[in-house]
Amino acid sequence: MTVLIPGIAGAIARQVARRLAESGHQVVGLDVRPWPDAPKGIEAHTVDLRKRAAEELFRRFRPEAVVHMATVSGLARAGEERYRINLGGTRAVFEHARRYGVKHVVFVGRHTYYGAGPDTPLYHTEDEPPQALASYPELGDLVAADLYAATALWRAPEMTTSILRLVYTLGPSGSGTLAGFLRGRAVPLVLGFDPLFHFVHEDDAAKAIVTTVEKRPRGVFNICGPQPVPLSLIARHAGRPVLPLPEALLGLLLGRAGLPRLSRGALAHVKYPIVVDGTAFRAATGFSHDFDEVATLRGFAEHFPRNAD
Repeated sequence: MTVLIPGIAGAIARQVARRLAESGHQVVGLDVRPWPDAPKGIEAHTVDLRKRAAEELFRRFRPEAVVHMATVSGLARAGEERYRINLGGTRAVFEHARRYGVKHVVFVGRHTYYGAGPDTPLYHTEDEPPQALASYPELGDLVAADLYAATALWRAPEMTTSILRLVYTLGPSGSGTLAGFLRGRAVPLVLGFDPLFHFVHEDDAAKAIVTTVEKRPRGVFNICGPQPVPLSLIARHAGRPVLPLPEALLGLLLGRAGLPRLSRGALAHVKYPIVVDGTAFRAATGFSHDFDEVATLRGFAEHFPRNAD
């Protein structure tokens, strides 16, 4: 079948595209970032999802499935532009999908949807609402995109919609929020806190998304890999020193002195865990991860040794 991937130039999206092409699917992608050396069997178009040229790709190829991976994190773009990309782009995907007869849309979101805070449950299930947006407004547009995608479950019953909330990814590409956090000179901790972090190897993340395309589960699903690990232990296995600091001082030093760049709102994510329950996805698809937490962290450390930073 023909699969269209908005956001195809991203690290995980490229792996998804390769896996689908190797399985015999026709893969077409669009992204504002070019992918000039895309493998045989993959068409990558340098197109803005919000422009008319993107709709033309839907009209021209009439994909049976769409994997929407063209959202950006709170640090990647300024607020107004991020809002247009995340919510505007997601709306465009679903409008084009309905107009041109797409049978299955996969929205790849993030587990940070749930928010981090002292009163949130340890394990989040899919039916929980987002929390802590007041303290971390940069999450607002991603949450809005996720909620908009979920409305397709009742607005477009003729189309199968799968909303995936993916935990942090780690792998040889070095992309993603957690990878960026670990690539500084030291891993900062808020003094007195050592939260559990949930992550998955990027190969397993791509596998989960391809599994979703093949199995077509309808609904909202958390995607996770091995058991969550304390942040200090993640840093140690990644070969990074830990730097516990008072919260006020850490807030002043973010993005300086070799520390990762985070917004003040993101400090809650260095204090409190966001751990998800992936039972529903495993039951619906039979998915299982191939990389445990030790292999994932060891592989990251080998690709990004501390002395290379």
